[in-house]
Amino acid sequence: MFIVGIDVGGTFTDLTAVDEATGRVVVTKVPSRPRHEAEAVLAGLDALGIAARDVRRLVHGTTVGTNTVLERRGARVAILTTAGFRDLIEIGRTKRNIPALFVPTFVRPKPVVERKHRFEVVERLAADGSVLTTLDSGSVERALEAASAAGAEAIAVCLLHAYLNPTHERTIADAAKGRCPGVPVSCSADVVAEYREFERFSTTVLNAYLQPLMDGYLSGLEERLRATGYAHGVLTVASSGGMMTTETARRLPIKTIFSGPAGGVSQACFVGASLGVRDLITYDMGGTSTDVCLVRDLSPLTTSDAMVGAFPVKVPQIDMHTVGAGGGSLAWLDLDGSLQVGPLSAGAMPGPAAYGLGGTEPTVTDANVVLGRIGTTRRLGGSIALDATRARTAVADLARRMGGRLGVEALAEGIVRIAVARMTSAIREISIQRGHDPRDFTLVAFGGAGPMHASALADEIGIPRVLVPRHPGNFSALGLLASDIKHDDVRTRVGPLAERWTLLADLFADMESGARRQLELDGFGAGEQRLRRSLDLRYRGQAFELNLELDGDGLDAVGATFHERHRAMYGHADPSATIELVNARLSAYGLVAKPAAERHRAPHASMATALIERRRVWFDGAAHDCPVWERERLPESAELAGPAIVEEFGATTVVPPGWSGAMDPLGNLRLARP
Repeated sequence: MFIVGIDVGGTFTDLTAVDEATGRVVVTKVPSRPRHEAEAVLAGLDALGIAARDVRRLVHGTTVGTNTVLERRGARVAILTTAGFRDLIEIGRTKRNIPALFVPTFVRPKPVVERKHRFEVVERLAADGSVLTTLDSGSVERALEAASAAGAEAIAVCLLHAYLNPTHERTIADAAKGRCPGVPVSCSADVVAEYREFERFSTTVLNAYLQPLMDGYLSGLEERLRATGYAHGVLTVASSGGMMTTETARRLPIKTIFSGPAGGVSQACFVGASLGVRDLITYDMGGTSTDVCLVRDLSPLTTSDAMVGAFPVKVPQIDMHTVGAGGGSLAWLDLDGSLQVGPLSAGAMPGPAAYGLGGTEPTVTDANVVLGRIGTTRRLGGSIALDATRARTAVADLARRMGGRLGVEALAEGIVRIAVARMTSAIREISIQRGHDPRDFTLVAFGGAGPMHASALADEIGIPRVLVPRHPGNFSALGLLASDIKHDDVRTRVGPLAERWTLLADLFADMESGARRQLELDGFGAGEQRLRRSLDLRYRGQAFELNLELDGDGLDAVGATFHERHRAMYGHADPSATIELVNARLSAYGLVAKPAAERHRAPHASMATALIERRRVWFDGAAHDCPVWERERLPESAELAGPAIVEEFGATTVVPPGWSGAMDPLGNLRLARP
């Protein structure tokens, strides 16, 4: 039987299957089909050549939720909220975020729910959750009647302070299900059980906005899979890196909003553990964007605050930084004639000019084809033939528009360098700006374009080591198979930590009881469960928190750790200040069996058998006669000297002059600058 991981990206859909009996890994990729993601999934399964009845578990990461919000094509949502607060999701925090802060023509994007579809109910809770005004059933009936008349496809119930007392929200939800059968209802206390009403309301509204579409997508996918003989459910990776059952993903689709890139981080931690490499910076460069994440001691940094477009999303997630620089990022000229790269992308269609599918503007991929770093003898992703002439023509046309100041190769190098600079700034933001020295980390490069630019990126920021894992082009899909089932819970109890300390035992006991019941329903026994406690802390007077894991430490130890973390993050600490508790958090894991790390077995012992060709490759304005190696045929413990190119299905690794590479026993390429 096989377990299959599927990563639905913006340009390609990557699939990885592992034979549970032998450990054999099968990979493939097919072009993504925006708005028809299920078709790409089924096409990929066909390309794997594995019968659906032979698949025991299928896990997928998807960008359906993200794309739906960004393209504003979700459901028609009606909001039921406390009287006087119907405009809260539009008023927000009355501030503009960077880069809009510096744009004088900025216009705040409209909420996904028009004002005429926001309805008020008479009720009011105090800040401690006590009832100030009882819920008026007549106002609820009137609001539901208006929502039904407006053609609501989903309902969001967002009441003030409901995270402390969800009784009113639950009453409204029950009435809504009776009055509007078949219409999904999202309660803010169920979606985000913590304070900050704007973020809670925004996240709940987006959850309702996604529910009908995600339900249709998952139902349709499961139905089509069953028709092919697959007899199990479809698991979806959450933004936090854990897996969710289909039922959870349908109920809380907002938790899949950053699903796509999470699998790669999980797999990087899995690979790092097998190698004894505990501090990593993951670097996932695909066709549309690049995602980077810092991993300290095999634990990725996490957050519960993020934005999708202009909308806050307050759900637990791996703390990744994304920039619009990928293989398909377009090179273009700004109004002042300066060269820019991204964030606009050629996407899957028409794609880079080299694809020959109608694209004419140069992309990062076209630049690498011109430089000889991407060959044209191997089909990209096993299906797309590259046309070097079209790539060169696209770059040459841009050079002419620049007045002929640069030659074609020089401009191609400039395009790559600008893309690398944008990605370097992303890594600087998650490392140096947060008190981490990148020289202490190993850069783990994956994605279709990550290994190609990893050494240049490491040079820019001073990272001394690069690790290119096996199957880098399908690494995120493989990582989905290393993810555990995960449930998150939170309780807000704002106040001095010393005063709240005695309450924590009961809070965690309540959350753990519910989490264990849910894991048992998911099929995990006591020995297959793991719980992680943490606290959101801050100094009194601050507005943002730091999350600290609890390992049975006492109050004094937690305080000392907080001061230390605060100093590392912000450059200062105040041991005399009052530490304030904001949230108590629990992460509950159902541990799944993971594919074993397979040792590399080379078919040949000679480097000569791995040599594909020698070709001209450009570095720093000069052409080099460069060997091109077939990764699958490299012998065990192979050593490479730059410049060199290593090709494989789904990815190309570039070893620049001055760098060297070696194959480790597990088949990972380890690059370093001597």
